[in-house]
Amino acid sequence: MPKRVLFVCTGNSARSQMAEGFARAMGIEAFSAGTHPKDLVHPMAIAVMAEKGIDISQHRPKNLDLEFAKTVDLIVTVCGEADEECAHLPLPVPKIHWNLPDPARAEGSEDERLEAFRKVRDEIEQLVSQLASQLQG
Repeated sequence: MPKRVLFVCTGNSARSQMAEGFARAMGIEAFSAGTHPKDLVHPMAIAVMAEKGIDISQHRPKNLDLEFAKTVDLIVTVCGEADEECAHLPLPVPKIHWNLPDPARAEGSEDERLEAFRKVRDEIEQLVSQLASQLQG
């Protein structure tokens, strides 16, 4: 069973960072990276994770390092763009895909945008919880 998990997204600023945060809180050795990382973790991702008692404020977006990716047991892509890019990479690592919407693209008031982040956060929490159960099983 996989023990080291790498979550990959395009920007590594929201979805993959939240997945890493939940996974670490559930005892999984987790990492995250982006195919085209942003400069900072999205402030709304930090805020909605804090609501769950998980601090990702010190996380920083990182570029996908192919040599490092070969050292993990499982790669989880959390957006369509990363899934497409990773499909063409010469990585001998099992990969699964979670097609999660990008909360950073949400429009509207601050409350509406925060709600979009909460919705994706809750979906990620459920998926990571299922993954943790599989890893322990």
